[in-house]
Amino acid sequence: MSFDGAGMDSRSIRGATRADAAAISAIYNHYVTDTIVTFEEHPVAATDMQSRMDAVLARFPWLVIEHAGEIAGYAYASPWKTRIGYRFAVESSIYLAPARVGHGLGSALYARLLEGLRARSIHCVIGGAALPNPASVALHEKLGFTMVAHFRENGFKFGRWIDVAYWQRML
Repeated sequence: MSFDGAGMDSRSIRGATRADAAAISAIYNHYVTDTIVTFEEHPVAATDMQSRMDAVLARFPWLVIEHAGEIAGYAYASPWKTRIGYRFAVESSIYLAPARVGHGLGSALYARLLEGLRARSIHCVIGGAALPNPASVALHEKLGFTMVAHFRENGFKFGRWIDVAYWQRML
């Protein structure tokens, strides 16, 4: 699917391939090394990202959005929990290249992920965010998610305690 936004080059959303792992790692590693958005503390190699992608793609979509010929972001879903009763619930993740945040790419990408999950009969999508993260909060709420939990100081990174909140949307 291609989109044309005012003043924007063509952008497209497609399924990720293993060949995208290096670009995906580069986007993700910014969040690993420079933000509290993820609690990983060491950059992820492209080969490790390929393994993560393989595990997800066996069952759920992993999408990338391209803008101006480059991967500008990605989104995927993974099982919420492993017990069989949770098989219709997933946790969603979305990351954009820092220069691409705030241009509507995240909304388009996340909406497409939700479509793909609905097509797989997923009932419940859960998105988490380390706080503060106003962009993630706004994105989830824009797409119809409702905050269902706010855990205080349950993550630790960069020498400080970090809150984590969760949003939920029924498909």
